[in-house]
Amino acid sequence: MKNNVDFFARKKKEIGVSLNEVQQKAVMHTEGELLLLASPGSGKTTTIVMRIGYLIAEKGIAPHRIKAVTFSRTSARDMKERFARFFPEFPTDCVDFSTIHSLAFEVIRDYFRKRQIPYQLIEGNLSDYQPLHKKMILRNLFKQRVGENITDDQMEELTTYISFIKNKMVPEQEWSLVSCNVPEAETILQQYETFKRSGYNKLLLDYDDMLTIANQALASEPELLQKYQNKFDYVLTDESQDTSMVQHAIIEKLVQAHGNLCVVADDDQSIYTWRGAEPQYLLQFKEVYPEATILMMEQNYRSSKEIVDAANHFIKRNKARYNKNMFTENPSAKPIIMKRFVDYKYQAKYLVKRIGKLENLNEVAILYRNNSSSILLMNEFERAGIPFYIKDTDNRFFSHWILEDILNFMRMTFNDRRPDILERIHTKFNGYITREQMAAIRHINNQQSVFENLLNHGEVKGYQYKLIKECKETFQQMKGKPPLQVIGMIRDQLGYEKALEKMCERLGFRKEYLIGILNTLEEIADQLDTMEEFAHRLKHLESVMKTAKYKNNDNGVTFSTFHSAKGLEFKRVYMIDLVEGVIPAKEDIQNCDKGKCAQMEEATRLFYVGMTRAKKHLELLTYKEKDGSQEKTSQFLLDVAKIVKNQTL
Repeated sequence: MKNNVDFFARKKKEIGVSLNEVQQKAVMHTEGELLLLASPGSGKTTTIVMRIGYLIAEKGIAPHRIKAVTFSRTSARDMKERFARFFPEFPTDCVDFSTIHSLAFEVIRDYFRKRQIPYQLIEGNLSDYQPLHKKMILRNLFKQRVGENITDDQMEELTTYISFIKNKMVPEQEWSLVSCNVPEAETILQQYETFKRSGYNKLLLDYDDMLTIANQALASEPELLQKYQNKFDYVLTDESQDTSMVQHAIIEKLVQAHGNLCVVADDDQSIYTWRGAEPQYLLQFKEVYPEATILMMEQNYRSSKEIVDAANHFIKRNKARYNKNMFTENPSAKPIIMKRFVDYKYQAKYLVKRIGKLENLNEVAILYRNNSSSILLMNEFERAGIPFYIKDTDNRFFSHWILEDILNFMRMTFNDRRPDILERIHTKFNGYITREQMAAIRHINNQQSVFENLLNHGEVKGYQYKLIKECKETFQQMKGKPPLQVIGMIRDQLGYEKALEKMCERLGFRKEYLIGILNTLEEIADQLDTMEEFAHRLKHLESVMKTAKYKNNDNGVTFSTFHSAKGLEFKRVYMIDLVEGVIPAKEDIQNCDKGKCAQMEEATRLFYVGMTRAKKHLELLTYKEKDGSQEKTSQFLLDVAKIVKNQTL
């Protein structure tokens, strides 16, 4: 016991790190299975690093016999750097810190080498448009199957669907039970799997294949399994609440021989089930490892008493969780602030006014559920000259086909003699122009209006004549008007919004999402005088977004989704767009009403992650109305209001 005391006393003197009783227990529990449940801000990484150092310094374990598995390269690098800082007496690379994918790739390289199987990675350092990139393969399969080009949104949903199936180890006969709004998703996945195994005289691998094949190889090759079991005597896994079934299966196989496994996780911060994470595994840990010890690190060193107390009570909404009680010895700070604006436009203006007065902007974060929230923020903050950093830039907004449609409508107001522009939008307004009619005027080069050419050469039917004349007049009326008014005319008079609704029914798009893009475009158009200014503003904002992701070292406000903010902390946090249908999402609410509350519990955890990023100042913002529609305040915000009791909305 004296050696243990000496170890902790020595490290406190050397690096100023002092561990509490539970942290010390976790460090000293070296043999057998340990589940360490770490509440937000509880010193998780420090405890893991100290445990590794203890194994080497006090237990005499050779560093190369220790495997620390994280689930991102950033986490692996951070842990490695902290280990070097805490234990400078050991060589920098003596302990194997790696991601689960890196470990899996090492396994399959051995497996393929032994079997002489050639392979090629189709993700990573490749352009999305190279023929053998995963997305290009899927793009081509979608086009062949559906007959249309896949959109960016559909591509994201399709790749998430594939990743979910692989990580959950869903058998092929059950793929149809996994929901996906992309047309022909199951068939495309079947064709994708066949293509990877039958073409180019080599096996094509994506990142998910690394995991599934590594797991299969360890299960089917006793010598390979024994090699990796003998390679490490101690295995630690971090952020294990985000681990999938196939990842858990790999780790289980690695530790079968010795059982020296430390799993660090927080079931209350599991927010990735949509891509295959399995938080239920933690709740069943004792079923997998009956002799396991479970420790709870409940002391929060990050946040004020008000924030910790409110977050601790809030997360108890959830039933599927360990009964932890997060607490802090930090002093009180300011009460949690809650505001409900008359209209959502005032939310961004409030943030500009409030944050614009602050000096240390890198201590400030604005958090939201959906990336689309960042566009309006960026527009307002850029206009106000307030610097910002966007944690997870999503350029899909500026390349979205809706944005391109609106610009094409505007181009037609300046020059209605271009059939190439009309061809891109002719099915998206109420002229009811057919493909055959477009083909008839495509090569006419008489410098007349495309509408006149349609009427003269397009074999227009009686009902179309009036519609096409009206559309031509509407395009002429839009010329010279401010862009906000023009977008309104495109939506209503030209019938673009109704065309979108039909596309949603036909192709499975989410109507709310597409209408939200139109609404955001109107916000950007507000205060601009001409359509040219609007086009320039979009280009400028796209450029701003591309550069904003590199400004994390500057003194700027951080814009981030709740998901990407996990693991970060800020002195001041503003959580925005806290309305029903956003957080919780509409689907979360509908499923819970049917008695299926897993998604609602995940949304609760996501809100909890947002709250616990704040050190001293937390504001929760909502609004009554958006784009003329009434909005309901998020039930999560109402719950927090009841918990703190001194707030009314």
